[in-house]
Amino acid sequence: MHQMPHARGVLGPLALRLLVAAVALGAAVAAPASAQWTTAPVSAPNLQYRTFSSAAAGTTVSYHIFVPPTYASQPNARFPVLYWLHGSGDPIAGISPVRSYLASGMAQGKIPPMLVVFPNGMNYSMWCDSKNGVVPMETVVLDELIPHIDATFRTIARRSGRIVDGFSMGGAGSGRFGFRRPDLFAGVSMLGAGPLQLDFLEEPLGGSTSEQLRLQIFETVWGSDPLYYLSQNPRTIVTDRAEAVIAAQTRVRQGIGSLDSLVPMNQEFDALLTKLGIAHAFTVLPGLDHNAGAVLNALGQANWDFYNSALAIPCKLAADIDCNGTVDSADLAEVLANWGEGNGPADLNGDGFINSADLAQVLSSWGPVP
Repeated sequence: MHQMPHARGVLGPLALRLLVAAVALGAAVAAPASAQWTTAPVSAPNLQYRTFSSAAAGTTVSYHIFVPPTYASQPNARFPVLYWLHGSGDPIAGISPVRSYLASGMAQGKIPPMLVVFPNGMNYSMWCDSKNGVVPMETVVLDELIPHIDATFRTIARRSGRIVDGFSMGGAGSGRFGFRRPDLFAGVSMLGAGPLQLDFLEEPLGGSTSEQLRLQIFETVWGSDPLYYLSQNPRTIVTDRAEAVIAAQTRVRQGIGSLDSLVPMNQEFDALLTKLGIAHAFTVLPGLDHNAGAVLNALGQANWDFYNSALAIPCKLAADIDCNGTVDSADLAEVLANWGEGNGPADLNGDGFINSADLAQVLSSWGPVP
């Protein structure tokens, strides 16, 4: 097994060598991150390109969202949401194949219809708030994008209706998001996840990231600060939040190809979850390398079973705001508490106002949902 440094914040020989190289390279920095907050649109069936105004980023941020056909044919239904976090490199390259895979699963009845959100994580944000504050990626997704989605679409706007999944950089990001905020996600899926090592500058055996790019990412995301890197590492976060994750009964899984250079660090993460007492599944898929589509396909029925176990089924009626199977006083209270202008779950007719029309819909639907 690939050995990681034991002492936090202590750089190994390779890390020191790379830092010296960074000085020689002039500590190369990435292209301005602000230019990456919006991507080009991806065109695919039932896929929408959307933007919203981010206070944290101070600019417009883009995302894509798959809206299943039943969203239009069942106008009173609410739907669970899967947040898919892409890997490093091109932030839109994997959207179309993942959309096709998940849409096929829904069409075949393997999973219920759901919304699939593809946030824009830029090329190398690591789905992390950068130390210098230039790219507050985690804040944008957790504190702004999720509320925006719930206010804009008919979602099951609570943890039982949300799952976070991702591959590579996105797999590590999924762990960071899900373990930090078990109140937001019912399921956390980490596929081909990395970086998970304790020393980011230590290249995994067989890895292909260049020395210059690794230095660049280390500087732009974590400010070349090993302590900040460790504070944002899923290992640290899950250790700190283990009690909350266990109490929330979060569904957790890891999956990775046996030929992936990130296997050792994923094995170490699996061992950490076991030590912490966090129930999870860990699958090493024989003969596969670092490829998201291959991993998803090889998981087969187990992938659909994971989603089904973590996600709530769609609410049958929008008036059943809390999705407990009955339109009752709790739903009435939700309408009254949010009275006025707004687009949240209590805006049953989607007109931008929570008013007498929404109140009438709750009262007319009163009782058990058929």
